[in-house]
Amino acid sequence: MAEAKSSGPGAEVTTQPRAVAEPKTGLQRLLAQYGVSYAFLLPYMIFFFAFLIIPVGVAIWLSFTYFNMLEPPRVIGWSNYRLLFLEDDIFVLSIRNTLFFAFITGPVSLTASFLLAWFINQIRVRTIYALAFYAPSLTSAIAMAVVWRIVFSGDRYGYMNYFLMRMGFIQEPFLWLIDQRTMLPVVMFVMLWMSMGNNFLVFLAGLQTVNTELYEAGKVDGIAHPLQEMWYITLPSMKPQMLFGVINAVVLMFSAGFEISLSLAGLPSPLYAAHMILSHLYDYAFIRFEMGYAAAIAVILFIITFGIGQGALRLLSTKDE
Repeated sequence: MAEAKSSGPGAEVTTQPRAVAEPKTGLQRLLAQYGVSYAFLLPYMIFFFAFLIIPVGVAIWLSFTYFNMLEPPRVIGWSNYRLLFLEDDIFVLSIRNTLFFAFITGPVSLTASFLLAWFINQIRVRTIYALAFYAPSLTSAIAMAVVWRIVFSGDRYGYMNYFLMRMGFIQEPFLWLIDQRTMLPVVMFVMLWMSMGNNFLVFLAGLQTVNTELYEAGKVDGIAHPLQEMWYITLPSMKPQMLFGVINAVVLMFSAGFEISLSLAGLPSPLYAAHMILSHLYDYAFIRFEMGYAAAIAVILFIITFGIGQGALRLLSTKDE
């Protein structure tokens, strides 16, 4: 572009070039527009890569090696995974126990937490009840397992045996934490009792944020029963809380479930009746020090939890397709 100047008729026309701004690259435009936002995100991204992305990458690499913590890792290809699925019967049993534990305890815990929150939300005095249901979640899994060991103790002084013998249901003490038929159900029962608190509190808070105008509109449309309100109005309005509850339950079932199993049934449990994937990982990582094999177990566990989480996101996502 040029600018024309003249002082009168017949005067020589002079031109003066204008300064033209150089076009910015895509990265420069992005930084100019969102640079401050990226600066605030930088600390989180550093910790995200340092404590999540890099450890996952290292674990995946170690799963293809033999590493005993005394010698440098030695690459052995797919041998760890071949051993896991073709020769390690205990690992296959741990997968079965873990999935059975998660797919029974998780849905039951979510359903019971929601129903209790929905019922308590209907009454006026809810603080005491909310505290009573949330209190077990404030205590660690190991501390609660110690208390439940007394309840399910195998002698006649265990509370469960004492009650059943007093009522005449059994004639002699039952070994709840040794018999392979009852070990996993006992662990699942204790996990249910512990896991309901967090989701209960989340659901109770979510119930109090549902728009009351939706209930009024529902009554106009013919919804009269409280169960109909819960199914057609409450549940669709609480998809974010339900998604949080599912993700929280998945993480809790695969982490706290191992702690409870370790405290109640031991490691290894009798006949591996309550053996979890994390129990198998702990055995090879911190008892046998076969870190490459343990890394392969961790990768399989990561794939399982990631798959379940993605399924929950697709099922409960609030975004329109």
